[in-house]
Amino acid sequence: MSNKILAIVGRPNVGKSTFFNRLTESREAIVDEMSGVTRDRNYGKAEWNGKVFSVIDTGGYVVNSDDVFEAEINKQVHLAIDEADVILFVVDVESGITDLDDAIAAILRKSRKKIIVAVNKVDNNQRILDAQEFYGFGLGEIFCISSMTGSGTGDLLDQVIEAFDFSGEEEEEHELPYLSVVGRPNVGKSSFINTLLGEDRYIVTDVAGTTRDSIHTRFNKFGHDFVIVDTAGLRKKGKVHDDIEFYSVLRSVRTIEKSDVCMLLVDATRGMQAQDVNVFNLIVRNKKGVVILVNKWDIIEKDGYSTRKVEEQIRERIAPFTDVPILFVSAKTKQRVHKALDFAIQVYKNRKNRIKTSKLNEVLLEAVENYPPPSVKGKFIKIKYVTQLPSQTPSFALFANLPQYIKEPYRRYIENQIRANFDFKGVPIQVYFRQK
Repeated sequence: MSNKILAIVGRPNVGKSTFFNRLTESREAIVDEMSGVTRDRNYGKAEWNGKVFSVIDTGGYVVNSDDVFEAEINKQVHLAIDEADVILFVVDVESGITDLDDAIAAILRKSRKKIIVAVNKVDNNQRILDAQEFYGFGLGEIFCISSMTGSGTGDLLDQVIEAFDFSGEEEEEHELPYLSVVGRPNVGKSSFINTLLGEDRYIVTDVAGTTRDSIHTRFNKFGHDFVIVDTAGLRKKGKVHDDIEFYSVLRSVRTIEKSDVCMLLVDATRGMQAQDVNVFNLIVRNKKGVVILVNKWDIIEKDGYSTRKVEEQIRERIAPFTDVPILFVSAKTKQRVHKALDFAIQVYKNRKNRIKTSKLNEVLLEAVENYPPPSVKGKFIKIKYVTQLPSQTPSFALFANLPQYIKEPYRRYIENQIRANFDFKGVPIQVYFRQK
């Protein structure tokens, strides 16, 4: 399956984040827990004409600055350019071409990636004329847009979709399960895979971010047959000091998109941190199966309540989707490593689970009768029929007379009823309400 990542770059205050929010229909932020510095890195999923792709929103690029924060943003921009398939260069028609725009354009010309120039804040005919000066970048066609109103974004997105390689999209489903190992840097991903394979296939160092490129390895042992995906390979020395956390998110996007089930490794010595939760949310948004593995459990001082306490903390952090297997492992001592495989394969099977329509209606209609949807404005909502949709991931449609009045809490109630009666552990499920 081809990966499709769009990176939005540009100088500060040109409307990048506004456009990102319009594309993703939400605002998602990754927050580092570094002392003294908080910075948001936005990433999400976008859809246009039935085609889905990933979007990375970088901070505003600044040159020749002594500010540590701006230096970190510049690293993010370079990483995003390095990882993206298509780059959207956003500029501001109100200020015209600035020296900073020229500096960014010079960087982009060297990238050899598909570049699309979006001239923002174009909301009248005079500004369309003013925007023509941006052809001076020599980066090809420009698109006049207004990220605030959405004007011109349709033509731009048509160009983005055309630039991506969607060939073989229909062949996304693999014959063999694709399992991936994801998580923060230095959590033990490569050590875990080496232990699993019984060989030093992946390079392990104390330097966070040693691993770089995705590698697929066929695993055919102990009654299992699947492809395991890991981000592996030495990083260039010049990039060792790059923003590792942001880099790990970019790599996670690609790896997760290739996978059926993701094994999310969490460092037992640090617990479930914000970055772990961000990667978990990435998995859920991509509708992939997930198993949480608490690694380095061998070096933790334990008592009779340790596992329960840690498990409760993790479920609290990942709520509301808490129906996830959690296993305590050690890549170093091989503790429960192969049991982790059993969990992942079971989640893979759960993801393929199909429920008979008759059984589904028997269970859910009874649940609806016991707790019907609340009436709205004196109108009573009646759910008549339930079916599982023929999708690659578990999706259910409930047909009702007034589906538009059914709120999110009731959708969660229906999802909980499905999980209580059928085995979808570790699998995100979608519940839709449709007109009868």
